[in-house]
Amino acid sequence: MLPLPARFAGLILAFAPLFVHRSWRHAQILLVGAILTPGRRTVTSVLRIIGRAQERRFVNVHRILNRAAWCPRNGSRILLCLLVDAFAQRGPVVLGLDDTIERRRGKRIAAKGIYRDPVRSSDSHFVKASGLRWMSLMVLAPIPWAGRVWALPFLTPLVPSERACRERGRRHKPLLDVGRQLALQTRRWLRTRDLVVVGDAGFSALLFLDAMRRARITAITRLRLDAALYDPAPPRLPGTIGRPRTKGARLPTLAATLAAKDTRWHAVVVPGWYGAGERTIEIASDTAVWRHGGLPVVPIRWVLIRDPEARFEPPRVSRRLQLLRGWSHDEANSPVFP
Repeated sequence: MLPLPARFAGLILAFAPLFVHRSWRHAQILLVGAILTPGRRTVTSVLRIIGRAQERRFVNVHRILNRAAWCPRNGSRILLCLLVDAFAQRGPVVLGLDDTIERRRGKRIAAKGIYRDPVRSSDSHFVKASGLRWMSLMVLAPIPWAGRVWALPFLTPLVPSERACRERGRRHKPLLDVGRQLALQTRRWLRTRDLVVVGDAGFSALLFLDAMRRARITAITRLRLDAALYDPAPPRLPGTIGRPRTKGARLPTLAATLAAKDTRWHAVVVPGWYGAGERTIEIASDTAVWRHGGLPVVPIRWVLIRDPEARFEPPRVSRRLQLLRGWSHDEANSPVFP
């Protein structure tokens, strides 16, 4: 058995029930070595940092990742519980949801595809990258000694390309479906906690947001400036004939609200603005119903952000999904920002 530091023995031994005794000896090497290895965490680097560079049966360590029978999902649940106990014992659990591309080439990498490179691309320049796409769900927690919020991944499945799924005769799952499954899986693991999922504009979809609302998960993402926003549907009077209304009066678009002179802006001090300390910004916020024909109706709280010093281009727009079972006119006319 590998000698474990006393301070970390409890954390590492928490994963022991996932493996049988023989596999656990090799999995323990991978786990400890991955913590100690700088740079790329390959099996070769792990063995080298542990002092087993001359290990003759190194293939047994490789088999933990490609042949051993253990459940990674159960490992993700154990890791999530450890992260929550360490960084989010009270209050809502804030989760980040994002996809990343692992640049890989080769004929034997069946799940690879051609994707837009988010790092090298811009609004006017499109760069393609070949590799594997992963969807990662992370705990967003403030790290005291780092002085900032870190994203700590605990559940990262592979999202095969559409071509790879077609060749294997499997149904292709879009990113939104995979992200929805990850969020709902975390809700099943943390049934009594308030969950907040933060994602980019790719998760600004009514089907995804409606699933989050029904699962009692608050979703925060970016919204189009021309989204069709409405007042909540008025109360249905007794004896009314026909289908119930799903929306009220049409509201101005966010682009019109941004340009209107009568928009009420409120100054807010944001600590740790992208690592640059405190920053004073102005916000305008209200509640609305976001609706599109043939799709679920989602109640939201939208937030417009602008910089009084004009250091960044307006607007940065986000909207927040409400955790409300129903709506009333008092809630629709609630204060601007909670």
